[in-house]
Amino acid sequence: MTTRAVIRQAAADDAEAVAAVRALVAPYKIMSPAATRHMLTVQSPGERFLPLVAERDGELVAWASAGLNVWTSDPGQAHLSIYVHPEHRKQGIGSELADRLHQHLTEVGAIRVRTFVQPDGLEFARNLGYDGTRQMHFAGVELKSLPEPPETPEGIELVAFDTVDPHTAYTADAIASLDEPSDSPLDAVDYDRWLEEIWNGPAMDKALSVAAMAGDEMAAFTVVETHGDRMWSGMTGTIPGYRGKGLAKLVKSVALRRAAAAGVTAAYTSNDDENGPMLAVNNWLGYRRVQTELGLLRTL
Repeated sequence: MTTRAVIRQAAADDAEAVAAVRALVAPYKIMSPAATRHMLTVQSPGERFLPLVAERDGELVAWASAGLNVWTSDPGQAHLSIYVHPEHRKQGIGSELADRLHQHLTEVGAIRVRTFVQPDGLEFARNLGYDGTRQMHFAGVELKSLPEPPETPEGIELVAFDTVDPHTAYTADAIASLDEPSDSPLDAVDYDRWLEEIWNGPAMDKALSVAAMAGDEMAAFTVVETHGDRMWSGMTGTIPGYRGKGLAKLVKSVALRRAAAAGVTAAYTSNDDENGPMLAVNNWLGYRRVQTELGLLRTL
């Protein structure tokens, strides 16, 4: 007889088990237990973030979360994600998690919810009222053989993030994020929240993240997040005045080589299907697609 799963709000001490379920379902999404704990415990109050877990016989078998998008001026935008251990699917756990999260989002004023699903989760999501809008491609590369980095243009200096003023990094990130393919603009990124959630979080490896500086201005950058011998590209961007100079290719190439020298053996990244320039950069670096997730929306 199968024991019914117990659903409860996630706590900081669940971080290691949550990270394990997440890694099992989506091994290409690199997130350490420390970064997972940070995600569970550090959010903007306005996000109204609700993390849930499902347990069966003392084992954590699913993880889910939802909240409002506080980094956009578009009101009522929300996000939702569900990860269920493959051996515990089709037993109602995902549906119960979704019901609780949708109820929560309705109560906090959400209007539209975005989620990403793997292809085998598309039918489940559509039965919940979600419909497709975009594709997110995930790719990985082994770091034992990388192309030579392009030449650094005159007037550009490559530096590690641990030598950069955080406000300089924030400014570049906020500007570059305005052009990220999305259903809602990332145009309301608050510095103090960014500082607490991103800059001071344990995910970012500042020694391996690389910035291309033009004097005191950050022209381009790539953020590296590490867990053991694997890494995730948190964000790569170039501000508009410096585009077309190959700086994104340069900083990402240098960051991968520095990561390899530091013992990282594999790197993963994601790109929206509409982001042709970064897809081209990643193809040049040797990334090969490992999964495509479908971006879906539901109106509450």
